[in-house]
Amino acid sequence: MNYQAVNFKNKLGLFDEQWSPKVIAEMNDYQFKVVKIQGQFVWHDHKDTDETFIVLEGSLTIDFRDGHVKLSEGEMFVVPKGVEHKPYAKKEAKILIIEPKGVVNTGDVTSGQTAENDVWI
Repeated sequence: MNYQAVNFKNKLGLFDEQWSPKVIAEMNDYQFKVVKIQGQFVWHDHKDTDETFIVLEGSLTIDFRDGHVKLSEGEMFVVPKGVEHKPYAKKEAKILIIEPKGVVNTGDVTSGQTAENDVWI
């Protein structure tokens, strides 16, 4: 057993690409993923699961078809399953995402922003 804390800043320092979540831990069937984001993402949903966004650094806006939520450093929001959403960050933001193992970042949508799944750092 490895009794070592996971350091978000250290993990985020291991990669530069944006919109490419990296797994840093698992709990039961859930994965904890860090990701760097900037600019617009694609409209998508996750039909079978909620998705949690926690802002570690910067700020994030999540657009919905009928509104939006703005998150600052230290804040979180849970997007309910099946709700179409589009994350956006004017400047680079560093985010922790919590979702079940196997969830693709763009849901059922395939785009240039669809990331390889289950990549550990």
